[in-house]
Amino acid sequence: MTKEELKAQSLAYHQNPTPGKISMIASKPCDTGAELALAYTPGVAQPCLEIKEHPETVWEYTTRGNLVAVVSDGTAVLGLGNIGPEAGLPVMEGKAVLFKRFADIDSIPLCIGKVFNEKGRSDAAKIIETVERLEPTFGGINLEDIGAPACFEIEQTLKKRMNIPVFHDDQHGTAIISLAAIINALKLTGKKIAECKFAVNGAGAAGISCSRFYITAGAKKENFILCDSKGVIHKGRTDLNAEKAEFAVETEARTLADAMKGADIFLGFSAPNCVTPEMVKTMAPNPIIFAMANPVPEIFPDVALSAGAAVVGTGRSDFPNQINNVLGFPGIFRGALDVRAKDINEPMKLAASLALSELATEEIPDEVKAQLKIAYPDDAKSGMFDGKVGEINIRCVIPKPFDPRVVPRVARRVAEAAMKSNVAQLEITDLDAYEKSVAERLQSGR
Repeated sequence: MTKEELKAQSLAYHQNPTPGKISMIASKPCDTGAELALAYTPGVAQPCLEIKEHPETVWEYTTRGNLVAVVSDGTAVLGLGNIGPEAGLPVMEGKAVLFKRFADIDSIPLCIGKVFNEKGRSDAAKIIETVERLEPTFGGINLEDIGAPACFEIEQTLKKRMNIPVFHDDQHGTAIISLAAIINALKLTGKKIAECKFAVNGAGAAGISCSRFYITAGAKKENFILCDSKGVIHKGRTDLNAEKAEFAVETEARTLADAMKGADIFLGFSAPNCVTPEMVKTMAPNPIIFAMANPVPEIFPDVALSAGAAVVGTGRSDFPNQINNVLGFPGIFRGALDVRAKDINEPMKLAASLALSELATEEIPDEVKAQLKIAYPDDAKSGMFDGKVGEINIRCVIPKPFDPRVVPRVARRVAEAAMKSNVAQLEITDLDAYEKSVAERLQSGR
């Protein structure tokens, strides 16, 4: 498909038969006078009074328990940059579609304006004030496409002030999915995360948060070299914000090529075609490369593999090992909402990574293979889904987004971690039954 053909098809898809990708559907009938009297006046007064007397019943009489706000100011839209809230709205509508399609979660895109500083960038204080006021309506907040470094302050402040989960997917979604891929890639290469050296290109929200998360999972901070558009983030630089300074190292390395020498793992969140075969050849034996720039990766998989890479992933759906955030946020929010968690904390994020990594080592049931064959006919034909228990396919170190086991398993592990870490307000006693119920809920809704 040419660029012009893609443009024409995409514009037609978003315009017809009605503009946009989402609409509201009532969950209760309102077809008679009696039903109208229940849906609105005078009947609606009864749940209002009940909630006023017992505030916790808001979860019983409203949609709040299954409703997420997708909030963005449009300052860091993936692949497009600072395009503003109106231009970012199709992306947030798309996120709402994915919440519903993959986890049966209702969500509302909220693209907010007049929250910028004099340079047109995110003003953290204004966004914090705006989002904080939304709490009575929603069960969770998904922050999206908000520029760094403001996004760090925004999320951390809101997590402290709000009693519902606040999750910046650009930071944590990529971190969770890529860690799952790294866990299985390390099994294939026989390496340990604590001993691996990391070269990270891109020091924005994703690069910083991924590095922090890998350290939580056992990587050593001293084994990281991060690069931004000006080169290696080292102690001698005076132009670093607080987040970048956190990863400044004493090193003679100054370029990305320098940073990759001897590295076991390369992670790219940056620019297209910035990694060459020669750079890959300077890495440690059997290197792991996740080149996640979109739409053009830092290095294409075939080139990286030819240069000696052991495992390669990208952010694209047309290559193996796609680091796709839809593997994470639907199941994470499903689990968090179902135990009415007050936060999405580190144990819950780690649980999501482990859920994905374990799924990739399990034998795929025949009924799941049938669904995957429809979604991924070429991959099925190549035998990608024919592994046995304990096997990891080098082209499938993480599950595929349309694997129906993903959301139920992630939700289960996240809910379990929420209960164990004391942020859950509801208790699930039978997690096997819960995972099965989520699977049945999602199948019945399709």
